[in-house]
Amino acid sequence: MKNSLLVAAFAMFSIAAFSQSDSGFGIKGGLNYSANGDYFESIGAAAREPDRNVGYHIGIFGKIGVSRIYLRPEWIYTKTKSDYDGDKFDISKLDLPVLVGIKIIGPLHVFAGPAFQYILDTEFDGIGINDIENDFTVGANLGAGVNLGKLGIDIRYERGFSDNEASFINTNITEVETTSRVDARPDQVIVSLSLKL
Repeated sequence: MKNSLLVAAFAMFSIAAFSQSDSGFGIKGGLNYSANGDYFESIGAAAREPDRNVGYHIGIFGKIGVSRIYLRPEWIYTKTKSDYDGDKFDISKLDLPVLVGIKIIGPLHVFAGPAFQYILDTEFDGIGINDIENDFTVGANLGAGVNLGKLGIDIRYERGFSDNEASFINTNITEVETTSRVDARPDQVIVSLSLKL
């Protein structure tokens, strides 16, 4: 149901993009420099903070422009990674930012808006995690970019509004099973290259 709503929303914005003067659609991709929240190896254990790691994203966007203001919905597949002292936490997700932007001067523009996230898959150090508090969460994007004809470059910061814990059974070196948990909502700096088609 959630996927159907996201697809319908993106389709509506994409179709509307053709009817406006400074509008269209395109493809985008780039790198994410991200980290998830704290990792707790067991109940009562001290939190371990992650080291940031590089991930990637690829997707499509629509743009509806009216004068200097525009609406830009995006549909993006994102892969993020975090490192907890050698233990890797990988997330695959679909992101749907809905950005409102304004052209400042020349090719420079700034934008902000909500970012809807749907988690597809998570894995901690080879262990698949199915018990995530919320598969669907909301965050925010804030950034700036430059458009040079059909080519665009932007940098943005994304942060979730709330923690989203994933719990899993972890077997340590002494073969003792513990319930571990990690925050599955990353905060990230995103650098993108886009091409308007």
